[in-house]
Amino acid sequence: MSHTLYETKIQRVQRCELAVPGSSPEMFEKALKSGVDFVFLDLEDAVAPDDKVQARKNIIQALNDLDWKGHGITVSVRINGLDTQYMVRDVVDLVEQAGSRIDTLLIPKAGVYADIYMVEAMVNQLEMQQGLKNRIGLEALIETALGMANVEDIARNGARGRLEALHFGVADYAASNRARTVNIGGLNPDYPGDQWHFAISRMTVACRAYGLRPIDGPFGDIKDPDGYKLAARRAAALGCEGKWAIHPTQIALANEVFTPPPAEVEKAKRILVALKEAAAQGKGAAALDGRLIDAASERMANNVVRIADAIAARK
Repeated sequence: MSHTLYETKIQRVQRCELAVPGSSPEMFEKALKSGVDFVFLDLEDAVAPDDKVQARKNIIQALNDLDWKGHGITVSVRINGLDTQYMVRDVVDLVEQAGSRIDTLLIPKAGVYADIYMVEAMVNQLEMQQGLKNRIGLEALIETALGMANVEDIARNGARGRLEALHFGVADYAASNRARTVNIGGLNPDYPGDQWHFAISRMTVACRAYGLRPIDGPFGDIKDPDGYKLAARRAAALGCEGKWAIHPTQIALANEVFTPPPAEVEKAKRILVALKEAAAQGKGAAALDGRLIDAASERMANNVVRIADAIAARK
């Protein structure tokens, strides 16, 4: 094992992240009672330019008036891009007026580490100015060719500060690469396999190397639950911790995929017991159900048990 290790900075249950447009305040109460792990209130793509300012006001009011913590929800806000006229006031107004109620800010279309640094520098100053006791985390969307080309650098440098997670934004990523598809997150029949496998895997490796949480993005067809679950299972197999929901009906689907089933948890616990017994006998490996298990098996089993315990604690 290398002497250079980056442990997970902040562990949050993030099986499903529900997107809620800031311009639709009637959806806030529904999101609050949805049972989802994570909500991001959106100021970016889901909000029309003429509605940006009012959406910001709506979100600030929702952050202050609704009991997100009491419902077990981690709450994030997706700010507008750094190339827009809205981003500065997004960060300033949110932190000044509702900073104590924000868990993370989600930065869209991160292309280089400097994008993260800019927002972090602003949040550093605003937290000191407001005397906030909580530390606002940052998350970033990898959804452009530039962002993917620099994902390792973004993860490595961001992990030194507030950055907690990276999300894969499949739609903008497809557009940025001029990919031959108009689907959001679905499989392309013209591609022999999973069109997004490489991108998600690369982002996930960068996250795991530097202690960040990898999260898969949206699936556009809300009438295709099987397609959603397939995409979620593929992301989970690569190491993602959760997936977005763009509609409440997708929450249960994500929770099902990203919650270890009881049989898997039980097997993981049996692996840990068997290896503990083997260690007591001076052995570094053991056999369980006719298969060899060793230190690597222990690390995999611990991952399963840790996730299951975190989910149980949330409930």
